[in-house]
Amino acid sequence: MVDRGSRIVLPAGVKPAEIWTPAQRLALLASRIWAWLFLALMVLFFVVTVPLVSGGAVHFLTIRNSQNILVAIVPVLLLALGQTFVIIGAGIDLSVGWVMSLASVLSALALRWAFDGGMPLFPSVLVGLIAGVGGAAVVGFINGVIIAKLKVPAFIVTLGTSFIVRGVAYMMSENTTVIGLPAGIRAYGNDALLYYIWGEGGGFYFLERPDVSGDLLRRMDTILPYPVIVTACVVAFAAFLLRKTQFGRHTYAIGGGMQAALRTGIPVDRHIIKLYTLSASTAGMAGFLSTLRFTAGSAVIGDPLLLSSIAAVIIGGVSLFGGAGTVMGTVIGALIIAVLTTGLVMLNVEAFFQFIVVGTVVIVAVLIDQSRDLIAGRHRRGEET
Repeated sequence: MVDRGSRIVLPAGVKPAEIWTPAQRLALLASRIWAWLFLALMVLFFVVTVPLVSGGAVHFLTIRNSQNILVAIVPVLLLALGQTFVIIGAGIDLSVGWVMSLASVLSALALRWAFDGGMPLFPSVLVGLIAGVGGAAVVGFINGVIIAKLKVPAFIVTLGTSFIVRGVAYMMSENTTVIGLPAGIRAYGNDALLYYIWGEGGGFYFLERPDVSGDLLRRMDTILPYPVIVTACVVAFAAFLLRKTQFGRHTYAIGGGMQAALRTGIPVDRHIIKLYTLSASTAGMAGFLSTLRFTAGSAVIGDPLLLSSIAAVIIGGVSLFGGAGTVMGTVIGALIIAVLTTGLVMLNVEAFFQFIVVGTVVIVAVLIDQSRDLIAGRHRRGEET
């Protein structure tokens, strides 16, 4: 091996991985799977400690608790999915929280208008879906055009857009919650694929919420609520889009080096517009599902979720420098945040300490991301001949 300035030239026939030390290989492997290990260890910790704190009255691994965690991560994960594509493409979208709020208001207003106009419930829900996701996509398209065509930094554009969208959401909702929606939409946002009543007189119920009350109602658990199923479908589509299509390959290429992507013929400007439109659209879906869940449209519902969505992306291993990351990593990141906050609540930990713990995990994730980039950088230098 010969060192020529900033380049390392390998002898003919020697592969870069062959010069890695065992410590480098171990560090790279740990940086790739640390989120999975951390999630498993965290679940094990709460399984052991929660019963001890509660005196055996409460357990962490129950059907009800697991479904509550899944429902809780739906909006965060949907915001994080679009953010994953943008950050892999070396961008950032600070507007997704308020875009979600705008979509919630738009979908509620459109759904109420359609139903009050005599349209049946299901078509009215579809009108709300189109209004919420479509309105959000328009915001994302505008973001993308300004970033791609006018060359304004994404941080500035999306920050400014977040304030504009916030004002529009307040204006359209008249600074209050949009109510008066048909009560039937609550079933779309809260019913589930399966129901299970444990104990005597119980059993499984498929696609039909049992009409029970009292003790049977307290013993009934919902399994796979409809918003969780919808989110799972969006996750599957996003994973396919990122890993198996030209769109995903172009996203990685742009994040890895925009000038190199331009030289290879990738339509960078057009692709950036698509990325921000996609990011806003997933935020719009989150807003629409929140409208169904709470039977109302809120102009503030997405405000506290922006930082959580970015944290999920970072914890999941998406590189802040672009060009690296996976959808499944983002899913794990969202699960880590949800499991961590839920477990700490069950341990009666103060809210301020929960923020400290989540922030610490984010910083550790960034340090691991940098260590992975350092190792990968050495690897790339070793490939030069």
